[in-house]
Amino acid sequence: MTSLGYARVSTTDQNTELQILELEAAGCERIYRDQGISGTKTSRPELDKMLDRLSRGDEVVVWKLDRLGRNTRHLLELLDNFTDRGIKFRSLRDGIVTDPDSELGGAIARAMVTIISAFAQLERDQLSERTRAGMAVAASHGRKAGRREITADHGNVKRAHDLKAQGLKPADIGEIIGSSRATVYRYLSMGAD
Repeated sequence: MTSLGYARVSTTDQNTELQILELEAAGCERIYRDQGISGTKTSRPELDKMLDRLSRGDEVVVWKLDRLGRNTRHLLELLDNFTDRGIKFRSLRDGIVTDPDSELGGAIARAMVTIISAFAQLERDQLSERTRAGMAVAASHGRKAGRREITADHGNVKRAHDLKAQGLKPADIGEIIGSSRATVYRYLSMGAD
């Protein structure tokens, strides 16, 4: 039996460090990581690799159920597939364990998975509804919704270039101007006049 971990974050600004630490502590021999990929997508590069590699008796371990998927139907299909293939499943933070070769994680575990994944999907759907409503309100007031365009003339962009010229590293620049390292890299890629 091999324990395989799966970690995922939705944006490139997030990191999987906490998930990885807990998956390693749980005994995962290999961890697959998808970075910047929504849990609503049914096909993800690292998830697909892990699914292809699994064999009877293996165990899939996730930090939380919503890391595996945020679509109830897809999540239940994955878990049914695990059961059919004789693969165990464990969600560390949710306390869910299934083992198709024993009575562990039968009807109660499936019900819990259904409830938790339904709430994860509800949360995602409500966020989408709030975003659309906010965009509609902005449009009704003649404003464009979303992030304001940042140009090379923006104060933070100029400040980032000045600090870089002084020899500071992007992480330090980010702390000074109050931006993420990824944002600092984006600022530094903009031409400064």
